[in-house]
Amino acid sequence: MRTRVGQLFRLPLYLVLMFCLLLVTALPAAQPLSRPLPVDPALRALLAEADGEARIAVIVQKATPGDEAEALVRSLGGEVVRSWSIIPAFLANLSADAIRQLAQSGLVRWISWDSPMVKQDTGQVDPLTSLGAYLSAYNYTIGATTAWNYGFKGNGIAVAVVDSGITPKTDFLAGATSLTRSSRILANVTFASTILTYASRVNTTTSDLFGHGTHIAGIIGSNGASSGGAFQGVAPEVNLINLRVADYNGRAFESDMVDALQWIYEHHKEYNIRVVNVSMNSATAQSYHTSPLDAALEILWFNGIVVIVSAGNNGGVAINGTVPGILYPPANDPFVITVGASDDMGTPYTWDDILTPFSAFGVTEDGFWKPEIVAPGAHIINLLASADCTIAVQHPEALYGGFLRLSGTSMAAGVASGAVALLLQARPDLNPDQVKWALMNSATRLRHPGAGAGILNVWAAISLGKYGTANTGITASKLLWTGTEPVNWGSVNWGSVNWGSVNWGSVNWGSVNWGSVNWGSVNWGY
Repeated sequence: MRTRVGQLFRLPLYLVLMFCLLLVTALPAAQPLSRPLPVDPALRALLAEADGEARIAVIVQKATPGDEAEALVRSLGGEVVRSWSIIPAFLANLSADAIRQLAQSGLVRWISWDSPMVKQDTGQVDPLTSLGAYLSAYNYTIGATTAWNYGFKGNGIAVAVVDSGITPKTDFLAGATSLTRSSRILANVTFASTILTYASRVNTTTSDLFGHGTHIAGIIGSNGASSGGAFQGVAPEVNLINLRVADYNGRAFESDMVDALQWIYEHHKEYNIRVVNVSMNSATAQSYHTSPLDAALEILWFNGIVVIVSAGNNGGVAINGTVPGILYPPANDPFVITVGASDDMGTPYTWDDILTPFSAFGVTEDGFWKPEIVAPGAHIINLLASADCTIAVQHPEALYGGFLRLSGTSMAAGVASGAVALLLQARPDLNPDQVKWALMNSATRLRHPGAGAGILNVWAAISLGKYGTANTGITASKLLWTGTEPVNWGSVNWGSVNWGSVNWGSVNWGSVNWGSVNWGSVNWGY
């Protein structure tokens, strides 16, 4: 197992992600030591405790378009692991002393610890006594069954599931007969192959060895074939994109996530990817203006892809070391749709629904209230990857026949992703801001401050007579800025935009990319 911080910091992390970094040759003049180092708080804490030679994996956000930062990393004895184009950043592995010198060089905008990711199921199973006759009550609760009656089952829409993989099941097939059946999983990609130094990740299969991703994919798009229709997903005809970032123990790093988001950015038009589901959160809290994960997801959002993320399960207590009530990236990003978890109580009605005690909510450090909506996320029964997947072995109490029963905002995010697929089939011209507005303005009110606009109601969203735009007036991640004004992206002249009156309907979403950014004029203000 590769050590994240030399031999001093062996972290028993549950889910973890890895990022790409580049290096530089000559050491430029150091900045004044009185200036705060541009590093995130978690990394700052590691640097304070680590021996100078202890090696740490970090994500470096560059301040210039060249390769000076990468060259400097190499000259300092570090390794550039990989880099991305979706954001101007790279993953590097270097010593604590080298990180301090890199931070003082003036070549970087921000340096983040390559934080572990935490899956958002609670790992606990509630007794079945609260379940009524509707074992898949969530489809009734959110109005999905009504949408089905009008022919909206997600057909033609693709949802990218960034998780622990998807194990092929008959529930993911399309077609009425054996001669016409084909898989609705259009692409299978694993990013574990990029970090083979992890003994637990040598297996590069795209199947789900852990058990989390298949369950989420089933909630989104199972057609119920293996259960006689009992456990259908919200969008039973949707296409799925399987992007495996986590190993058989559910471990992944932020850099793995960015790898997957880069792939989505490059292939979304090919597969008509309109939605991305992220049912995990970083273990490190930071502003959306400095989080590389938030910045990458905003790029997808500005390219017309609806981003659904779990709010987190630290609503009342600490989960896996998290702090109660704190919204961790990407749940803290103001553009994306953050989903909390409600309990449908096993009934198709909403009058008895409550907010689950674990669902995280609150105000982010940048002043945004989250989540925007909630969706059923308690005692959700759906597909089991295999009898020997890690969750099944470690939590036999979670098994329900040949299926899996889990609670968490992970499950709620899956419900919301399926619902967005139904909405986009019915209203294919909606952009992400309009989708967010529609979900919030059609939600069923729930009297709890952590419920946001309320419980998701997709049929009500489809039936709206007009669609406004959310996110008006919100400033994009500062990683997407040059100087003191937002980036001029193609036909979108952000510098002249009145953020209080943005007409997102006129935005050329496909023009948002880093290629048009004039990095030579970047002044990050740090």
